Amino acid sequence: MKRKAESRHLQRSAAVRGGGLRNVSKNSHPLEFPPANEPLDDSSEESEVDTDEEKQGDRSMYHTLLSSLKSSCGSFAHVYDKRQREQEGVSSAEEDEQDTELESESDVSGDAEVEEVEPMESSEEEVVESEEDRDIEGTAGQLAVDDEDDVEDDDEDRENNEASMSISSFKLHTTHTLAEADVQKLKEGKRKFKAEFPAHGMPMCKWTTTNDSLHKEDDRLASYGVQSRLQKHWQSIHKKPDCGDFTSAKQSQFFSLCNSYQDILHSNKNAFLCGGQDDDSSIMDAYLLHILNHIYKTRDLVTKNSARLSQQAEQKDKTIDAMGLSQDQGFTRPKVLIVLPLRSIALRTVKSLIDLIPSSCKVSIEYKNRLFDEFGNGEDEDNEALKEGSKSGGQHKEKSQISSKPADFQALFGGNNDDHFRIGIKITKKSVKLYSDFYSSDIIVASPVGLITKIGEAESEKNKDVDFLSSIEILVIDYADVILMQNWSHVISVVGELNMIPTKQHGTDFMRIREWYLNGQARYYRQTILLSNFVNAEINALFNRSCLNYRGKVKLLSSYSGVLPKVVLQVRQVYERFDCRSALDVDDERFKFFVKKVFPKIKDPLQGGIMVFISSYFDFVRLRNYMKSQDTSFCLVGEYTKQSDISRGRTWFFHGKRKIMLYTERAHFYHRYKIRGIRDLIFYSLPERNDFYAELTNMFEGVDNPTCTVLFSRFDSLRLERIVGASSAKKMLNSEKKTFMFC
Repeated sequence: MKRKAESRHLQRSAAVRGGGLRNVSKNSHPLEFPPANEPLDDSSEESEVDTDEEKQGDRSMYHTLLSSLKSSCGSFAHVYDKRQREQEGVSSAEEDEQDTELESESDVSGDAEVEEVEPMESSEEEVVESEEDRDIEGTAGQLAVDDEDDVEDDDEDRENNEASMSISSFKLHTTHTLAEADVQKLKEGKRKFKAEFPAHGMPMCKWTTTNDSLHKEDDRLASYGVQSRLQKHWQSIHKKPDCGDFTSAKQSQFFSLCNSYQDILHSNKNAFLCGGQDDDSSIMDAYLLHILNHIYKTRDLVTKNSARLSQQAEQKDKTIDAMGLSQDQGFTRPKVLIVLPLRSIALRTVKSLIDLIPSSCKVSIEYKNRLFDEFGNGEDEDNEALKEGSKSGGQHKEKSQISSKPADFQALFGGNNDDHFRIGIKITKKSVKLYSDFYSSDIIVASPVGLITKIGEAESEKNKDVDFLSSIEILVIDYADVILMQNWSHVISVVGELNMIPTKQHGTDFMRIREWYLNGQARYYRQTILLSNFVNAEINALFNRSCLNYRGKVKLLSSYSGVLPKVVLQVRQVYERFDCRSALDVDDERFKFFVKKVFPKIKDPLQGGIMVFISSYFDFVRLRNYMKSQDTSFCLVGEYTKQSDISRGRTWFFHGKRKIMLYTERAHFYHRYKIRGIRDLIFYSLPERNDFYAELTNMFEGVDNPTCTVLFSRFDSLRLERIVGASSAKKMLNSEKKTFMFC
């Protein structure tokens, strides 16, 4: 009852100060902390009288929250008063004399034992705990001290960890303090990319960074301060003589980028669905090692500080400032969020994660069978096909249905293609607990749809929340190119919910929360790792606007040779450029150009067989409505078209009963239909995935002089260079001519 009363008091006091905890109303928007030293009222700068409220506005949110804690808890008040006296020059001896009547209390929840909660037999991915259980669990459920044995570590391990921590990027990153001027610069988001350096293993690519100096790298894990147990285990399974502790120079370089805690955009990832199984696994293992190192470093730091606080409480030693030495936590326990598109990919990722955990730290793996049952295909977990990422699914397609599809389709959709999932992973000293409650998890693996569903529940039901996203320190969005074919707006919504002030206390020990969390600066410390097969405007926008890491950014610049050589048929390919002044007007200008220049030629065809490929669903709806108004003979194949209508439309198109077919990119991505009867192909907009251009252009069968018409503008430069090549794209965009032809 006392803890809940304190929580209510914190909410009220924080609301009065304009910061603190968010309003719990379901219709309210999250409130961010005002930056440190920023007045709460702009008009106060013009006032000639310095009131007490104006002086309070110059204090950081950290001290504001401590003031509310002082009024709600005696033990907090004692430590707070102690710091204030020290700042005023009062000695420790004088303080001890003044506080002889006070007993020091220490709320060392990090030493409490966490009770394992059995998962409910339901369709939910995570185990559900009651709010009362969370409050009882307290910070022990938030941070990684799960049994009494965790307080003591091997002497050798302790020495190695302390030595590595003194030089590790982890310590440099988490102990850095941002000045107000730095925060303002980060908010503006105007950092420019400066230095460039070669990308190992990718001859047509280079890395560029916002930092002044080139990136430093090493092929030895010890130089990065990686935890000793992780080092030994990694070396036992990955080490190669020619590459130090890594399997390749490419992997070594990527891990060094991850370890720098910069935001990363890797836009040329050769994924397993494109035949790059080894390359894909190499990059995945690198960022998973970085994640595990971050988790174990955090856990070791919390364990060390908890032991110190426990010893201090036993000796009643007041000479150590608990606030200064034990700020090692966030608002909630989860520190890593991995966003993936499909269950089959999530299974590969979790399996790789478990493989990288040292054997002594995974004596037991709880609910592993359940993981394979719900994310796998029911076959033996050691099936080699799982490693190939092509048969790890539960929503099966019969082999006869996918055998004729392209190899990338079989690899991606040959397994469980369910896109709604979320699972918590809790890592303790000797075990890995899958399906743990989010608030007691270290890592959350989820799909955008799974997370957006949780966010929707929190908005509609007062007793639910998404505070488990408040303390994410590493965000990984892998296979972003696949997520683009789902719903990218979900990703934007999820990223917008990260590092917000929580609506509830969740048993948090506020005395151990890092100051940059309390000051509302967590998003400037969050590392975001974006991985994709290609980059587009949406991915660039997310990276530029939502990734504000103070450590800087690094992204991959790629040069493409194009896919025109993959067009094996003799097709006359005509590219028509239309003018457009703004990216906001590109859709309207494209539609006007089609209506004026293209549609009159295909409105009343004699033979038919005209397929119009459309990348955007909104453009698809627009053309559909226009053709209806013109009484045009056409059929539809879209992502939301009924299967019966698709089958009927394909038949009509093949036999000439429908002259025009409107075909969307997402429909092709999810089904890879073999469209028969094509005589003329029109790309209303270029596909995001360049291989689709060659696939569709090669669908002509028994047609004399087949033609392909492509509409593009200068805002299609990213797509254009992936199809025709970087050099040709540059000429086509800058030339005075507007028509170009390839044969």
